[in-house]
Amino acid sequence: MMQSTAPTTAPTRLPIGSLAVIAVLVVVAVLVGQALEWANHPAPTGAFAACRTAPATGPHSFAGPPPMCIDKTKNYSATITTTKGDIGVVFLTNSTPVTVNNFIVLAVNGYFNGMPFFNSADWYIQSGDPLGGGRGGPGYLLPDEPSKDQWSPGSLGMARIPDQGLSGSQFFITKSEIPNGPPTTIYNHFATVTLGFDKVGTLDATDRILSIKVKKG
Repeated sequence: MMQSTAPTTAPTRLPIGSLAVIAVLVVVAVLVGQALEWANHPAPTGAFAACRTAPATGPHSFAGPPPMCIDKTKNYSATITTTKGDIGVVFLTNSTPVTVNNFIVLAVNGYFNGMPFFNSADWYIQSGDPLGGGRGGPGYLLPDEPSKDQWSPGSLGMARIPDQGLSGSQFFITKSEIPNGPPTTIYNHFATVTLGFDKVGTLDATDRILSIKVKKG
């Protein structure tokens, strides 16, 4: 009985030219990814060039709060560009300097770019969670900074994480008067809407922050 043997073939190898093309495509993909990351999280420049976050410990996460980089005696404002339009705010630096510094540092480093308004209620809209569900943040909490500033419609405050404390990045904007009067819980009222309040009322969970541009003076 004759035994049959399977034919043998040499391992298939890609031509050198094909390998070069694949290598180029990989490099291009990496560069495109870096470009998109830079576009979403640009390095701060100008008056805010020194406003850097603490060392990163993961995506959207840092070793601690950022060093103080703002001048507590100066005025700061910002334009929050959303999918519904621009919202202008002025920061309450005298009342909540640590919170204002933290928000500005995150903003000028592109932290909020692309984040959703994940929580929408009748009287407020909330954003600042990189996970988009209410449990994410920058890896640290903020200290309480109580103030006597009035919680009028268009007030910005920091959200509290249940059983933890004040989030380092989640914030809310009030659409109307707070039900049952001013809150007894501390939320670090750190800014107030000065332009585009009509846009605040139209924001819902389908909207996002596109960018935040901060201005000194």
